[in-house]
Amino acid sequence: MATATDLPSPPPESPPRPQPRNPSDLFWSFTWLALQGFGGVLAVVQRELVEKKRWMTNEEFVEDWAVAQIMPGPNVVNLSIMIGDRYFGLRGALAALAGMLTFPLILVLALAVVYAQFASHPAVAGALRGMGAVAAGLIAGVGIKLFVSIKNHSLGRPLCVAFAGLTIVAMAWLRWPLFWILPVIGGAACVLTWRKLAP
Repeated sequence: MATATDLPSPPPESPPRPQPRNPSDLFWSFTWLALQGFGGVLAVVQRELVEKKRWMTNEEFVEDWAVAQIMPGPNVVNLSIMIGDRYFGLRGALAALAGMLTFPLILVLALAVVYAQFASHPAVAGALRGMGAVAAGLIAGVGIKLFVSIKNHSLGRPLCVAFAGLTIVAMAWLRWPLFWILPVIGGAACVLTWRKLAP
């Protein structure tokens, strides 16, 4: 007869996932995120939400970012509304949206006034070109990070790479607008994934 000591012990419970404490936490978190996002907000969003705060996994970030891209409006603003709504409903969505826009809007207006005074100066133009190169590097770095998350994708890595390559060709070489890339290439990827997952 088995005694209590012979029974297997229950598996330890995994610690709860971190999440925003309240709408104010969302507001200040997205304010800080937005103020860091000069020239490459995608890199900042991924680092803050996935690596630092751990409010979402890399896979969840890729899925939510894809949804944010197909909705009208700025991607990161769409993402902030989705995350805010997920945790606190309408209050959370409004808090996250206000965090993304309030202080950055004030800062951008102030910088626009200053830029209007010095836009013709060669040093200012050179500095902005340098910042453009850094922004391109940031986006490429995030792309490499997110590429790791497709290793378990139902389409398999080779097909995911093929879709990524088609997207790059359509954007850089064929110069398709995003309005066509998302329904054509993105739609094909969605249909193939759905067929793979369908019973």
